[in-house]
Amino acid sequence: MRTCASDRRSSFVIVAPPALSLAHAHPIKQSLLTSADASVDPTSSFQSRDPIMSRSETLFANAQKHIPGGVNSPVRAFKSVGGTPLFFKHAAGAYVTDEDDKRYVDYVGSWGPMILGHSHPEVLDAVRSQLEHGLSYGAPTAMETEMADLVCSLVPSMEMVRMVSSGTEATMSAIRLARGYTGRDSIIKFEGCYHGHSDSLLVKAGSGALTLGVPSSPGVPAAFAKHTLTVPFNDLEAVRDMLAQVGQEVACIIVEPVAGNMNCVPPAPGYLQGLRDLCDEHGVVLIFDEVMTGFRVALGGAQAYYGVTPDLSTFGKIIGGGMPVGCFGGKREIMSHIAPLGPVYQAGTLSGNPLAMAAGLTTLRLISRPGFHDELSDYTRRLLEGLQQRADAAGIAFVTTQAGGMFGLYFSDAREIVTFQDVMTSDADRFKRFFHLMLEGGVYLAPSAFEAGFTSIAHGDAELQLTLDAAEKAFAALK
Repeated sequence: MRTCASDRRSSFVIVAPPALSLAHAHPIKQSLLTSADASVDPTSSFQSRDPIMSRSETLFANAQKHIPGGVNSPVRAFKSVGGTPLFFKHAAGAYVTDEDDKRYVDYVGSWGPMILGHSHPEVLDAVRSQLEHGLSYGAPTAMETEMADLVCSLVPSMEMVRMVSSGTEATMSAIRLARGYTGRDSIIKFEGCYHGHSDSLLVKAGSGALTLGVPSSPGVPAAFAKHTLTVPFNDLEAVRDMLAQVGQEVACIIVEPVAGNMNCVPPAPGYLQGLRDLCDEHGVVLIFDEVMTGFRVALGGAQAYYGVTPDLSTFGKIIGGGMPVGCFGGKREIMSHIAPLGPVYQAGTLSGNPLAMAAGLTTLRLISRPGFHDELSDYTRRLLEGLQQRADAAGIAFVTTQAGGMFGLYFSDAREIVTFQDVMTSDADRFKRFFHLMLEGGVYLAPSAFEAGFTSIAHGDAELQLTLDAAEKAFAALK
C-alpha cells in the first residue's frame, strides 16, 4: 500500500488481526454496535437502484429559494464534484439514508464527530434523559465541570478548558487569548489549513474555501488580513525564516497537526516538534487545531499520537457526540487571562449547553474503552490497503494517507503526499468521477477532493467488503 505513514511516536501500535465476521467481531465492536444497526442490511445491493435522486433534486430546488445556494455550509452544495447534493433523513450505525430511501456506507460521519457511528443508543439515551430536565439554562451545570475534568484528564495540553458552541468559536477565541496573553497582533497559519470562518483565518484557507476556489474571502478587511502570515505546511524552514524576520510580532502559530482540510496530510517526521521548539525560542503560543484530530487520531488527540504538547488546543463537535459544541484550553498560565479571571473577553449563551454535555460525556466515556482506537485505526488501514490493491490492479495512479481513523484519497502518481502543492496537483477531475461511481455503488465519500474521510467503530467487515466491491467497479470504469 502506498500510504503516507505519519510520524508515530506514541504507544498506539496497531497489530493487524485476521479478518473478522460480524458474528465474531472484536469485543469493542460487539459492545458498541447497536440495536440501531439491526435495521440495516449491509449486504443489500445498490447497483440496481435508480441513480436519479428526484426527491433530493426537488428539495434542493426548493431550498435555493430562501437559503443561499440551497445549503447552510458551502461544501454540501456538491460544487466540487457536480450533481445534486444528497438530502439525508436518517442515519444509523455506519449508514446514512437519503430522501429517496437510498442507503450508503458513510465515510463523512458529519465531518468527523460520529466516531461511534450514527444514533448510538447510549448517546441518544443520554440526550433523551437531559431533555426531561430542560434544553438550556444559560447558567452553570454540574455536567460542565464533569466534561472539563474528563477533557483535562485525557488531553496532554489541557490544564483548563472553556466550552463554546463550535470549532470556529474555539479557534477564534484561542487566537484572541494568545494575542491578549502575548500582547502581539500577528499570527502564523499554513496554506490549505482551515480553522473556521472568522475573518483573520480566511486567508489561504482550506476546506470549503479551497473547494470553491476562494481561499481568501471577500469581506475580510485588509487590516485584518495583514496580521495573518501564511507559510507552507510541512516546511519547517519557512516557519524558521518567518520568525527570524517578525518573531517579536507573532502571538501564535495555529496548525492542524494533521491537515484535514486539504484532504488528509500527516505531519512530516519531526515537523510538529520543530514547531514546538521554534515557538519556545520566540515566545510564541503554539495552538493545535484538533477539531478534526481530537479524540479520533488517538484518545488524547494528535498531540498524544505524535508526542508533542501545544500551549493551547481547540476541539469541535466530537466532544458533544455530534451536537453543536466546541472547546479550547491549555496551560493554566494562559487560560487565566480569559474572562472572568482575566481581561480577554469571551462569552456564549449556549456554551456548555446541557444537551451537548450529556451527549459528549457519554461519547468520551465510550471511546475511552481499551482497544477502541486500535480497532478504529485497523479498520481504516484495511480499507486503504484494499482500495490501493484495487487501484493498482486497474492501473490507476492512486495514493492514500492515514492518521488513526482519518484518511485521504488522491488520484496522483506522487510517491507521497506531504505539501499543499502535492494536494493541488492531484487529479480532482478523476476524483469527481470516482465520487459519483462510489455513490452509485452505495458508498458516501466527502463530496470534495480536498476533504478528509472518517471511519467509525460501527464500520465492520460487511461495510468494508461493500466499499471495496464498489471501488473495484469504480476503478475499472475510470480506465
